[in-house]
Amino acid sequence: MGNARARKIPAQVVEDEDYQLRHERVAGIDIAKAKADVCVRRPPSRDGGRRVSRLEEVPATAAEILALAGRLLAGRVELAVMEATSDYWRIWYYLLEAAGLNVQLVNPSHARQLAGRPKTDRLDAQWIARLAEMGLLRPSFVPPPEIRALRDLTRTRLALVRDRTREWQRLEKLLEGALIKLSSAVHSLSRTKTARVILEAIAGGQRDPKTLAALACAGLKGGRAAIEQALEGMMPGGHHCALIRIHLDHVTFLDRSIAAIDDQIRAALEAIPAAWGISADGVPSPDPGPAAAAPAAASRLAEIPGVSHKLAMAIIAETGLDMTRFPTAAHLVSWAGLAPVARQSGPRSRKPKKGQGDTYLKNYCTQAATGAATTSTFLGERVRRLSRRLGGNRARCAVARSILIAIWHLLADPTARFTDLGPGWHQRKTDRDRKIRAHLRQLQALGLDVTITPAA
Repeated sequence: MGNARARKIPAQVVEDEDYQLRHERVAGIDIAKAKADVCVRRPPSRDGGRRVSRLEEVPATAAEILALAGRLLAGRVELAVMEATSDYWRIWYYLLEAAGLNVQLVNPSHARQLAGRPKTDRLDAQWIARLAEMGLLRPSFVPPPEIRALRDLTRTRLALVRDRTREWQRLEKLLEGALIKLSSAVHSLSRTKTARVILEAIAGGQRDPKTLAALACAGLKGGRAAIEQALEGMMPGGHHCALIRIHLDHVTFLDRSIAAIDDQIRAALEAIPAAWGISADGVPSPDPGPAAAAPAAASRLAEIPGVSHKLAMAIIAETGLDMTRFPTAAHLVSWAGLAPVARQSGPRSRKPKKGQGDTYLKNYCTQAATGAATTSTFLGERVRRLSRRLGGNRARCAVARSILIAIWHLLADPTARFTDLGPGWHQRKTDRDRKIRAHLRQLQALGLDVTITPAA
């Protein structure tokens, strides 16, 4: 209790949100796979009466949902709110939005039913409608159709890349079972041309280590002797050759699929005018050229250390291009799950919890931070400096947050460009501020009151 008294905080007046009735006519939708329960809240039919709830069950078919949209529009419903239940919400959101309704998607944890009450779909729909009419639910970010299409492509590409990585891992495990130690002699099975050529020859029936080593590239690290030594004693059976061929064919198929989807991602982004740059003549263009007044959005994001052009397109697919949906950079950081959640009770402050958000965007920013760690830039130095104090994972998370803040500013202002502060910026700033404070203390000791003004 002594600590609690010592840390007593004076009374404060905090402006709260207005939770009076916000919407006269709202619809709350509790979604299941094959149907949804819809509750429409309307004003009382007579003065002094109570508000009226109308409940109905609607099948999850396009015709029924469009008919529901017509009834809601005829009833002058101002807002339709639904929970993000798996992927079942998509048909409801897309069709009601296309019909002209104001639709909001909310996190189910925000609309959770009060403990102790009965739990049914009809009661859930009523509860959602009551919360919505009072403005107690926070809407989730649902991107516009063109960004949704781009997001489908980038997420599919990520899944294909992960499948390709798993295929190489299965192949390496198979080679170990055949006593083929090729992965020990080359840098990487997936990124080395020599490994692919040798594996093709083994699948074709070649068994001589010298002949296989002769297929290696001349500039391979370790030389062909290392390849020959790694292949000596191998014992591939007939089934090994067949399985190697299957894995290689699957990798080839995935390579072609990824290349095809890369072209589709590029075309989808170029079809969005908001992602275009401005040429030297002042004309908006998807490819404004090297002398552009403002490069395209993906090109400007790719100037950040650790962010490649493909990674920039994937980030745009998650955040969208309209930053007015996120009032500040801190809102975007919180939405991505890169802002720690405070946990304080009484005199104790516990370790902050990991924030929940867009997992894809969080992983993309962390990947960018990992790539920036090897560069001689401000972000790279920041990763190394924080790693010594916080550890590698927390340092990368902190730098991922910095990268996302920079992304918000670049997308909020199409004319903004990323400028690297340099690896020595923090050291220069620390030394300069330390010297300024030391001189001020000396002048104050002489009885002087000094005001510092930076030079023009």
